[in-house]
Amino acid sequence: MMESSRYLKITGGTPLHGSIRIQGSKNAALPVVASGLLLGRGETLTCTNVPQLRDTETMAALLRALGMTVTFENGSVTVSRTGDLSCEMPAAQVQKMRASSIVLGPLLAQQGRAVMPMPGGCTIGARPIDLHLKGLAKMGAQIELHHGAVYATAEKLRGCRIYLDFPSVGATENLVMAAALAEGETIIENAAREPEITNLVQALQAMGADVVFKKDNQGIIQVNGKPELASGSVRVVPDRIAACTYLLGAVITGGEVTVTDVMPQHFDSLLAKLEEAEVGYLRQEDRVTVYPSRERMKSLSVKTMPYPGFPTDVQPQLMAALCLAHGTSVVKESIFESRFQHVPELRKMGAEIDIQGNTAVIRGVETLNGSDVQATDLRAGAALALAGLAAEGETRVHGLKHILRGYEDFDKALNNLGANVSIEEGEGII
Repeated sequence: MMESSRYLKITGGTPLHGSIRIQGSKNAALPVVASGLLLGRGETLTCTNVPQLRDTETMAALLRALGMTVTFENGSVTVSRTGDLSCEMPAAQVQKMRASSIVLGPLLAQQGRAVMPMPGGCTIGARPIDLHLKGLAKMGAQIELHHGAVYATAEKLRGCRIYLDFPSVGATENLVMAAALAEGETIIENAAREPEITNLVQALQAMGADVVFKKDNQGIIQVNGKPELASGSVRVVPDRIAACTYLLGAVITGGEVTVTDVMPQHFDSLLAKLEEAEVGYLRQEDRVTVYPSRERMKSLSVKTMPYPGFPTDVQPQLMAALCLAHGTSVVKESIFESRFQHVPELRKMGAEIDIQGNTAVIRGVETLNGSDVQATDLRAGAALALAGLAAEGETRVHGLKHILRGYEDFDKALNNLGANVSIEEGEGII
């Protein structure tokens, strides 16, 4: 099926050079902005360092549709509650991104009722929200599923002990927000430990919520509920996935790139793998520089894991770089079962990759060749763009809308680093 769409046109073969300030984190901004639903009447949450992306704009539109007042200007989002809220989340916004599901918990806690159509987003496999629903049910919510929508009601959520079978980021976000207004104490065990969770807790604390990490953030969060939250402000943390993407852009092209305004401890797992692959880099307090290697990077074995393990959101970009590594690499995906959709597209460019279940075996090649490829999800799109930067000739990455969900001014950022990239109108295959 063909559709008229914009695509990313890349003329490869130029090493990236220069410095780039990293945007605020998309994955942190979405729950932080959503937490504004917990505000009392007349109160305001101010969020700074928010990236201007399709997903952050979708979240702002969703909150407006529910009755919140939201302004988005110059990287700052203010969320205010001035009147009554709707309990029904509109399908038009929810189906644009999976992260819409994190609105369920705070909306239910605030209103006592929430209706959510099943969310959309990237096609990287089933991401069930059963952990979200089980946790809310344990807090006293009645959950029903009808005609592709979740209906949740609770006269008053009650604090309790919740053990997550898997340290789901979305479930942790939903439950910690719901617990902020619940009656009594909630303990969430085996909670996600990602920096984005820490950032959400900072936002809740700024609004007066009683939320703390137990045992130095070893996956236990304690929340003592309050009747309502007050005005506060929070800064969104730097986007560790964007930082990793641009650093891998330097690696795959043999260039030298410095990412600034970052928190390097948030992507220690990538830096450890670069060191293992004998890629030179310099780590400083708020910046990291990758240097050109004299020889091709060495092959690696990588397994994606919950934080602080290697992030699934960087797996496609690292795989792109490993296509040109010396030797045979093995990448095991343990988070999502359909996160190898970039592999057939990389093969079009000359990559040698075999898939065996949830494991990819990559035999490094000397060169990649430009081709027409299709981005099926956000990080796959970034990976194909990186491959295009290193490939000989021209690459056209279709499905640009996926990339724009997560990277601010992606084409301009790459061109500022010396790439030859443009956004064009044309035909894309979906």
